[in-house]
Amino acid sequence: MSKKRYDLPPLDFIQGFEAAARHLSFTRAARELFLTQSAVSRQIKTLEEALETHLFERRHRSLALTDDGRAFYDMSVEVLNRVQQSIDQMKRRRATNQLAVTTTTGFASLWLIPRLNRFTRTRPEIEVRIVANDRTLNLDRSLIDVAIRYMPANAVPPDAETLFGEAIQPVCSPALVADNAAPLRRPEDLKSHTLLHLDYGPAHKTWYDWGTWLTSFGLDDLRPAGTLHFTRYDQMIQAAIAGQGVALGLSPLIDEQIRTGQLVAAFEKIAPSSKAYVLMLARAAAGRPEVAAFCDWLREEAREEAREGNAAAPAAGQRPSR
Repeated sequence: MSKKRYDLPPLDFIQGFEAAARHLSFTRAARELFLTQSAVSRQIKTLEEALETHLFERRHRSLALTDDGRAFYDMSVEVLNRVQQSIDQMKRRRATNQLAVTTTTGFASLWLIPRLNRFTRTRPEIEVRIVANDRTLNLDRSLIDVAIRYMPANAVPPDAETLFGEAIQPVCSPALVADNAAPLRRPEDLKSHTLLHLDYGPAHKTWYDWGTWLTSFGLDDLRPAGTLHFTRYDQMIQAAIAGQGVALGLSPLIDEQIRTGQLVAAFEKIAPSSKAYVLMLARAAAGRPEVAAFCDWLREEAREEAREGNAAAPAAGQRPSR
């Protein structure tokens, strides 16, 4: 009688151990795995019996890994990750002609989605799924093919491709500029207007911050008529288009709104940004024709953006070029 090649515990026991070791809690592991606490406890006990060693030290109201437990945890994480990656790749290969793209919510709503019909019109056989998220997602684990990421220009990794940089300037609705009761011709006029703020922690003391802009004009003590705060950039820009105040516009995100006249630049001062939008691919996406087609289209759109020279928006009162 032939002997089994592998004498291994069940995979769900290893999953249960990995979750319990990561949380150092049978209760939290059970909650994550949709099991009862007693079921996870039995799995660990059976696993320890099979391995003939203790993986945890059971302390009063707490758990700690033994030396064997720490070694088995490192191995479990590596094995489970490799199994998950293989499954993800198989799922991706079955999902032919489907393309998943992740980017920030602002870039998705203001730049990518308004242009997306130009791609789908020429390649209707490719199904595009947009995953707008301001968190950095693991492309392989999240079954995502393409990422358009927003990051410092000097931190772009070797396997990424810069699409375009960024410039910043105050923008508002043309209707706001045309209001004779509260003119907006000079930076000092901001005292009669509402300033729209993005609650973005790293923006403090940078050109993303209104305080920095006002200081650059020598207006440290200026008090605007009002302030509105937003947690999402696209919502802040929609408020600017609706005439609710003046926002710090990021090019290329607001270039289309400038071209169509929904927004105008309040003043001529433009600040360069240290950030860039970069293109990245998942490992499993390389060589797929639908991914190559989308990336080629994206590069052409970025080149078109550069050709139109939209870094400098027309100043308030000027007609936007088409």
